[in-house]
Amino acid sequence: MVRYEKNEARAWAREHMKGMANVVIPSYTQDLEHLNEKGIRHDVRTCIQYGFWGTLLASEVAITVDEYRQFVEWSHDEAGGKLTLIHHAAFGTLAQNIAAVKAAEKAGAELVLLAYPHNFYATTEQHIFDYTKAFCDATRLGVILFPVPHWGFERVHPAGMSPDLIKKMVKEIPNIVCIKAEGGMPTPAGFVETWKNHSHEVVVTCPLEADAIPFMGLVPMQFSGTSNTGYFGDTIPRMFNLARDGKFDEAMKIYWQIHPARMAQKAAGASYMPGTAVINRMDWKYQTWLAGFNGGPLRQPTMKIVDRNMRILREGLKKSGLKVTDDPDSAYFVGRHPV
Repeated sequence: MVRYEKNEARAWAREHMKGMANVVIPSYTQDLEHLNEKGIRHDVRTCIQYGFWGTLLASEVAITVDEYRQFVEWSHDEAGGKLTLIHHAAFGTLAQNIAAVKAAEKAGAELVLLAYPHNFYATTEQHIFDYTKAFCDATRLGVILFPVPHWGFERVHPAGMSPDLIKKMVKEIPNIVCIKAEGGMPTPAGFVETWKNHSHEVVVTCPLEADAIPFMGLVPMQFSGTSNTGYFGDTIPRMFNLARDGKFDEAMKIYWQIHPARMAQKAAGASYMPGTAVINRMDWKYQTWLAGFNGGPLRQPTMKIVDRNMRILREGLKKSGLKVTDDPDSAYFVGRHPV
């Protein structure tokens, strides 16, 4: 199913990773005992409808490796070659992640976003390198390296992954094809330094649309992802494609139009994030439900979404003139295709 050989992964990525990738969180049946095939297929169709190039199939939820394989299979079948599926290597151990990526590769994933388990307490750069290389060696898929403060690697270097460590990884791990450069957040330093050091070798991206679009006025970014851009409907792919095609002023008109929604999203996220390194997937799934995705219940453990943030997020879309469902918030917990 993969359209390239392992030794061709970087060349494939530089030629084909052109567009925006969002995130799809798996849907479950009402009793939470099984995956919801109808809901998953609906979300894949919606990604295609909205013009996304690819999507991350989130695994940082309560899902088994075998269930995740089924999630990828249904998504691949529904996508029909119209959407690139990105495997989320966010299971609990290296062994689990290797098993999951092998299953995802067979089921139809074409790229991997590499996360690091919460129990992985790296104390040296070699420790980080060894985990990364062991994972990458176990798959033929192109891997998206993800320097970001979530992993707690700042105990090793203030940037989390130092520039020297990233250089070593790019040099010695040939199937690293992209760097999702968020080291040093919330400053832009990690992206800027990574772009200067590696954009001639691999795809370098900023996944945060609020930063990525302005950056595109300065550098020719070809791909952005993965993040919860489904909240904005088809707006972010349209804006990204305009900026990539040299129509920066047109892209910025959309940028400012949706700014109320962007600030609502940031306000809701900020209320959950202090003191945690966990993304509120319930909040992300609600955001996309507002824009037409399936929604539906999530298994515990999961963070909650509170009424005040639901109001903020809904009102942000209205103020931006974007599509927002008329369904009451209670319908989110049922989903558009309940089973």
